Amino acid sequence: MHARLERLRTRTNGYTVTPAQFVWLAYIALAALTLIVLSGAAVRLTGSGLGCPTWPKCYGNVYPPLNTHAVIEFSNRVVSVPVVLAAGFAWLGALRRRPYRRDLMWLGALLPLGVVAQAVLGGFTVKGALDYGWVMGHFALSMLILLAAVMLTWRATHEPEELGGGAGAGEASPAGTSARALRDRTIVLALRGLAAFGALTIFAGTAATAAGPHAGGSPGQKINRLSFDGRGTMDYVIHRHAEIALVFSLAAVAVWWLARKRGVGATVQRPLTVLCVLLALQGVVGLDQYETHLPTELVWVHVGLACGAWLAVLWAAFAAGPLASRSVETAAGRSAEGALRPPSPLEFPGN
Repeated sequence: MHARLERLRTRTNGYTVTPAQFVWLAYIALAALTLIVLSGAAVRLTGSGLGCPTWPKCYGNVYPPLNTHAVIEFSNRVVSVPVVLAAGFAWLGALRRRPYRRDLMWLGALLPLGVVAQAVLGGFTVKGALDYGWVMGHFALSMLILLAAVMLTWRATHEPEELGGGAGAGEASPAGTSARALRDRTIVLALRGLAAFGALTIFAGTAATAAGPHAGGSPGQKINRLSFDGRGTMDYVIHRHAEIALVFSLAAVAVWWLARKRGVGATVQRPLTVLCVLLALQGVVGLDQYETHLPTELVWVHVGLACGAWLAVLWAAFAAGPLASRSVETAAGRSAEGALRPPSPLEFPGN
């Protein structure tokens, strides 16, 4: 496998990609993969999920009939084409990037593979008549692809020697890492836990959607919905999602406050601030859509804010850097304390 990739990478000495150009490719892929999530949500919220009941063709044709739901659903499939191209160019760009970096190549490969897997899962979702399990899995896979895209973009904007650092404090150690980052093991763990909590919140949100009124089908189409307590299922799941989201929001504010207190750099504080703002807006939108019985426009905004919050928490977690071992953390702390400690009279020359 490694030999085959090496041959693919060195087959020609033609066009190469600079690090700056590759950063643009990574950002374009990230934006495209985010937009396809919002496009897919629009399909479900307009009741067009079964606008084309066959896959990959629509009603057996390569083009949809002049039907609103069919056109909307088929348009989402068409939009996936530039998304595939953006993901593919990100991988090809990683192969042609100079200097070559294996980590970017593997991360880049995850994007087109993820999009292809998403297309296959979308086919099963259609063939499964939008069963809630397929729909939840479809959205969960989208979040995993965004995770890979954010990781690719973050690593593309930093050289390997910079990736050993973390919180952006700027105090370089001899090993090329940040002394403050090495001491901020608590921040790194807190942000990783926050990202995991964000994933749980999103999963609870997909369950709320699975039990809610927006099944993705048009009126008259029977869709298998999440139900374990009859009509009370939706209220139960929505309230549990709201409770988890509230705890997640409070945890985000707590981590933001801790980061400021510990003097963590702006590369971590900025995405944390964006996360807190998005979660505040999410809370307002969530309450409003519950009071107004889940109008489609507000649900779409809710999905958009959820994607933004997911990207923000992931960016903050990556910006915090790797988790330093306790021995390195202790050594960095002692080194910093020694640098700040005033010299003893016995240490002056001539004493």
